[in-house]
Amino acid sequence: MDPYAVIIKPHLTEKSMNSIDQKNELTFVVRRTANKTVIKSAFEDLYAVKVERVNTQILKGQKLAYIKLAAEHSAEDIAVKMGVF
Repeated sequence: MDPYAVIIKPHLTEKSMNSIDQKNELTFVVRRTANKTVIKSAFEDLYAVKVERVNTQILKGQKLAYIKLAAEHSAEDIAVKMGVF
C-alpha cells in the first residue's frame, strides 16, 4: 500500500506537541482501515527511521496513530522537517 495513502496528516494538539519532547512520539491521522503493521512500515518508508511501537485510537471519526520512535531517532527532528515547529 502507498505510504502517502496510509498516513494522512500530522495531528497537532498541545498533548501531541508535549509527547514529541517527552516521549519521542509523533501523532498522525491515518487511514481508518490501516492496521498497526501497515502504519509502522509506511512511516518507516516515508521518514527512514526505526519505529519502536504504534498505538491507535479512533476519536471523533478519525483514526489516530501514536508512533513512538526508537531511541536513536529524534521525533523533534522529524517534526522540524515536516514544518511543525
